[in-house]
Amino acid sequence: MDTARTAYAVDAPNAASDVAGETTAALAASSLVFWSSDPAYAETLLRNAYSTFQFADKYRGAYSDNPNIKYAACPYYCDFAGYQDELLWGAAWLRRAAKDDIYLNYLQTNAKTFGADDNINEFGWENKHAGLNVLVSKEVFEGNNVDSLESYKASADSFMCTLIPESPSSHVEYSPGGLLYKPGGSNLQHATSISFLELVYANYLDHTSQSLTCGNVVVSAQTLREHAKKQVDYILGDNPKGLSYMVGYSNYYPQRIHHRGSSLPSIKDHPQVIACKDGTIYFNSTGPNPNVLVGAIVGGPGKDDVYVDDRSDFKRSEPTTYINAPFVGVLAYFAANPN
Repeated sequence: MDTARTAYAVDAPNAASDVAGETTAALAASSLVFWSSDPAYAETLLRNAYSTFQFADKYRGAYSDNPNIKYAACPYYCDFAGYQDELLWGAAWLRRAAKDDIYLNYLQTNAKTFGADDNINEFGWENKHAGLNVLVSKEVFEGNNVDSLESYKASADSFMCTLIPESPSSHVEYSPGGLLYKPGGSNLQHATSISFLELVYANYLDHTSQSLTCGNVVVSAQTLREHAKKQVDYILGDNPKGLSYMVGYSNYYPQRIHHRGSSLPSIKDHPQVIACKDGTIYFNSTGPNPNVLVGAIVGGPGKDDVYVDDRSDFKRSEPTTYINAPFVGVLAYFAANPN
């Protein structure tokens, strides 16, 4: 790659609470992972999470508000839905990792002003609302601070009810083949992330011997798991096209994905440098990609189950980390619980 890869600093007084809040969450969550195997490293992660969150909360504002960053850089991280959900997301993970009442108070105090109960039924790279509500609701399930955090659980319950077709509050669309569909590009980002949240919530219900009431419909943990599994099966090939949307999985998967490394020839076959614009000939090729990006999940079909294997249709053919990441958790669950 010979194009600029400019690094931007998040420092005072430049606002970037969306980036810093998300970083806080990642550091705090990672500290939990390493706590038993490397407590010193876990403590370092947690200290950095503390300081990052303090910065995020002090200099409230979005990455794209930073006057020192040209708008052209915005597609690398632009939060069009605001930074407030990332602040709550970071606080929620700090509460989980540190068990500190400071962050419990933060979640209580800022719930309404930061829109935690807006019932925005989405969870992804830009919007943390559904994931935030599911995460915080665990405290309510465990009997901790029930009254003060009940609004988060109520929003999580409401979100789950919107996913169940039999529920009177259902409003999520599904393709004829059964794929969860939300408007916009890269639809599988919704199928993978929402399936992950369903499995997490199903575990909460199971561990407390509870079920979910959606109007006159009772939804069990098993119902949520079965719903998530249908999305997994669809992605891996149980769909009208019989196509696996995970590259390299099965004998029938996308061959022309929108990915530079996959579509350019290997350095073994083409040792000369391929400048940025010189890749166009490979981009426009109708042939299959020479390098198979095993495990990558593409954007996938729309609400009509139609998928054309076209490199230029990036909304459907481009793999992304925010599609793959939640799917790792989903597959890990079903690998450990095959029945």
